[in-house]
Amino acid sequence: MKQIVWRHYRRMVEILQALLLTGLPFLKVNGQSALRFDIGELNLYFFGTVIRIGEFYLILGATLFLLLFIGTVTVILGRVWCGWLCPQTVLLDLADVLASPFGKKHAKTMQKLILLPVSALVAITMIWYFVPPAEAIRQLTSSPLITSFFLVLWTLVYLELAMLGRGFCTSICPYAMMQNALFDKDTLVIEYDQSRDDTCMKCDDCVRACPVGIDIKEGLSNRCIACAECIDACWPKSRKRNLPPFPHYKGKVMRPKSWLLGGVTLASALVLALFIAGRPTVDFMVNRVQEPLPAGLNRYAYSIYNNSPRPLELELSAPDGATVIGESRIVLKPFGVVRGKLLLKASPGRDKVTLNLRGNGVSLTRETGFL
Repeated sequence: MKQIVWRHYRRMVEILQALLLTGLPFLKVNGQSALRFDIGELNLYFFGTVIRIGEFYLILGATLFLLLFIGTVTVILGRVWCGWLCPQTVLLDLADVLASPFGKKHAKTMQKLILLPVSALVAITMIWYFVPPAEAIRQLTSSPLITSFFLVLWTLVYLELAMLGRGFCTSICPYAMMQNALFDKDTLVIEYDQSRDDTCMKCDDCVRACPVGIDIKEGLSNRCIACAECIDACWPKSRKRNLPPFPHYKGKVMRPKSWLLGGVTLASALVLALFIAGRPTVDFMVNRVQEPLPAGLNRYAYSIYNNSPRPLELELSAPDGATVIGESRIVLKPFGVVRGKLLLKASPGRDKVTLNLRGNGVSLTRETGFL
């Protein structure tokens, strides 16, 4: 009788997830980090594009998609995140594996020691999502701000993993609490087969294997993280009797609700992608500065945003008899922003002027007031 060893699949998924989260800050798309939030510029670099803090509708759209995705996955697959993908679970599993060669007597002590470098790696990785890795490593010993953030994060992550450990999942994790409201009768869960209870040997191997310490034989528990350790623990003895494991995955993945939720989530992702793709290459904003100047002169503040991955060279001009005084040539880096001021000279008596921004296939016109 062939049985799936879920632990092997979980380890592969956990390794891939760890490599992805650690390596993603090093991946560059269009010259920028694949995923990074620049605190100084308040820009989110997202797989080849940039979402600025001023583009609030895109942030709302991304948040809506994320909530729909989390809800859909939870309704269909239950706590697959908790048992298979959550960094908390992955890091503790990794520490357990590395500590196992030292025997059960020293396992707890070794786990806490192993979590020290692991927590340091997690702390610096978190910083990489805000500061480019090369810059963060370079400033780790020279910048008091980066050093302080690293030490604080290292301490907090270590204390959370070493002291709370699995207890975090069953006590204060907000996602674990939210899941209880999203489950339905077809959600994928791990269940003990009560119909075969009289043939179960009650060896309690499943209880000893459970990372959160529940007894699956007592029924469904909201503390279960669906890691399938109980299934793997039951298999060696049940197979000797030519029986399937008593705990097993139960649920209906492909059902009308799955298609409905999946369709809505996919539609929100497509709408978000269309909004991002449909943005103009350049955003151009200009406002008159309120300050006393001689008649016929006005000062203007402008902001120009490059939403493309290529450098741009643009020219500011004012038609209809107005003259730009100051630097009119604008050079924009990929995804860059330029802010500046200029003087505009025009004949008195007019109340409007027009500013043009042209170059590299860009042609924008903005009308503003003139006094």
